[in-house]
Amino acid sequence: MELLEEQRETWGSRGGFVLAAVGSAVGLGNLWGFPYKLYSYGGGAFLIPYIVAMFCIGIPMLILEFSLGHFTQRAAPDAFRRVNKRLEFVGWWGVILGFVIITYYPTILAYCFSYMGDSLVSIFSGNPLPWAGEGIEGVENASNYFFKDYLTGGGYIGPFRGEILLMLILAWVAMYFCIFRGVNLVGKIVWLTVPLPWIMLLILAVRGLTLEGCMKGLAFYLDPDWTQLAKPTTWRFAFGQVFFSLSLAFGVMLTYASFLHRKSDINNNAAIIGIADFATSFIGGIAIFATIGGMAHITAQAGQPVPVNEVINGGPGLAFVAFPYALAQLPGAAWWSLIFFFMLVTLGIDSAFSITESVLAGIVDKTGWRRSIVLPVMSIVGIGTGLMYVTIDGLSFLGTVDGFVNGTWGIAFIGLLECVVLGWFSRLDVLRDHANERSDWHLGRWWNAAIRIVIPVVLGTLFFWSLYDNIAQFKAGEFLRNADGTCRISDCVGMGIMVVACLLAVMMSLFRSPHHKTEKQSAKLLRPESSTARSSGIFGCVIAAVALGLFIAAMTSEQAVLLYSSIALAVATLVMCHVMLERFDNDSMRPSGFARAGGILAIADISLCVLIILINLSKKVADKQTKPLEHADTLSGTSYIILGVVFVLIVLGLGWCFWKAITAAAKNEPEQLQPEEKSLG
Repeated sequence: MELLEEQRETWGSRGGFVLAAVGSAVGLGNLWGFPYKLYSYGGGAFLIPYIVAMFCIGIPMLILEFSLGHFTQRAAPDAFRRVNKRLEFVGWWGVILGFVIITYYPTILAYCFSYMGDSLVSIFSGNPLPWAGEGIEGVENASNYFFKDYLTGGGYIGPFRGEILLMLILAWVAMYFCIFRGVNLVGKIVWLTVPLPWIMLLILAVRGLTLEGCMKGLAFYLDPDWTQLAKPTTWRFAFGQVFFSLSLAFGVMLTYASFLHRKSDINNNAAIIGIADFATSFIGGIAIFATIGGMAHITAQAGQPVPVNEVINGGPGLAFVAFPYALAQLPGAAWWSLIFFFMLVTLGIDSAFSITESVLAGIVDKTGWRRSIVLPVMSIVGIGTGLMYVTIDGLSFLGTVDGFVNGTWGIAFIGLLECVVLGWFSRLDVLRDHANERSDWHLGRWWNAAIRIVIPVVLGTLFFWSLYDNIAQFKAGEFLRNADGTCRISDCVGMGIMVVACLLAVMMSLFRSPHHKTEKQSAKLLRPESSTARSSGIFGCVIAAVALGLFIAAMTSEQAVLLYSSIALAVATLVMCHVMLERFDNDSMRPSGFARAGGILAIADISLCVLIILINLSKKVADKQTKPLEHADTLSGTSYIILGVVFVLIVLGLGWCFWKAITAAAKNEPEQLQPEEKSLG
């Protein structure tokens, strides 16, 4: 495979790249998002759709982004432009949404810095933690401290909460010094910031498991409710959690891979990162629920029992209310609190500066400006835009904007576009061969089908489902409105940000890149110019249109036979169009654009049909009265089996990946070689 001729900064080692990518994937969401979803949607049963999602979507998409970034040696916008200059906006859209995230993500880091400061003050003064208390009173103290004393208390500088503003600036300063010298410095920093939270998480998990009553919490965490698997919502949240957890479609992984040495592994690295992300989430859940179980036991003995299900709540409340309260019950509470919030800082800062790096690399690649100029300007703009999150309604704005970024028109839609663009408008075999030539193990043709068919159908269904929910809210008069009919300011701001992000993505793609010469060379490999099989493509496009027509007829007449006929016809069309692309992928010609249009129409039709089936299934499940799951004080035998299977999967998965890496090295295939520069011309 001939490579680009330009030289690019590289990671210092393979380990540095893997740790940086793991640090980006493993963030604050792993510690509160995954455990809360697992608890809420079936306990141990939730692991089945989650593991399926990890191997069907997560790792294949990681390989896709690594391959494109490594092949083009460019950040996301320029990489998509090398596929087709009209598609550059896809890369910019993800990058801009990433920038939206780093306007509020440092605010959460600011919360962590403040709680670290409170813990240090308690250590040196000998006073109890400011949110300390027992039983119901302790829960109320922790809740009031975060939501009233800290977020909306005194100490305002104008409209901004002074303490949070100072901590926000501190977070941006820390992020700046992590990446200001480039990825070579990042590759050294992550050797501290990634293993350290793992060590502290293991300490917290061991400490939690030694608490009396911990098994009560683990029973809430792992006892399976198999009836939840019949609810499509469970699968929806499992697939969504994997997608967001691995930082897919933000341009982060694609950008990180662009700095890899030319002989670096791709496939094995992606598998290691995916499994490590899952392991961190799962062990984090054990630490949290074991500690909360111990807390519930202590409060029960004190005569002020706190039900576990009332303490657990999603989002920041789990990190800044439930866990601080639980830690306050332990001997040496201030020290445990300091360890916990320092762990949150190290978890969060890797994700924060990785997204910052993807935005920075996109701008530098596009404009040719020096990063020493762009990064300070980005930091100032980030602090400026982050000011709305340190006002009295800052947490409300933060939650709303995060919901839009991860909602209908957010990152899931960008992921759908990414798979459609690369699966149907580029030569996947070029990227697959590129990955296989430098990886410890090789991909089969199943990967092409996953990128081109399976993942777009899944993400398409999730997108249409979210859109369906929004339409239902609009009909009920609840979309962007309060119960009294007035406009919700935070929702309007979030919607405005999404519209502006889309417009900025298009505008940025219209500016000419200084790398236009090399972009033509790589585009020639990814998308050959000649075309063939026009009549077959037209036939596929017509059949897909007929399938879509049957779907519309099924919706108007409510005839199930039309719905199933539509999905059967669409599946046949999709397979036919996929086979056409596979047939010509290695040749100098490509199928007619009609084949691509037919395949994309078939994906849309299948997604819509699956959505209707899932909605009907959801209604049937909701109509059935299911008995609430009763949790015992100890783990059931099934829970022990689930625990054992997950740990075996993690150990064997990581062990197999490392064995393949060692075997490849023993065969004189070093993991990092100096690049041999070759020209495409």
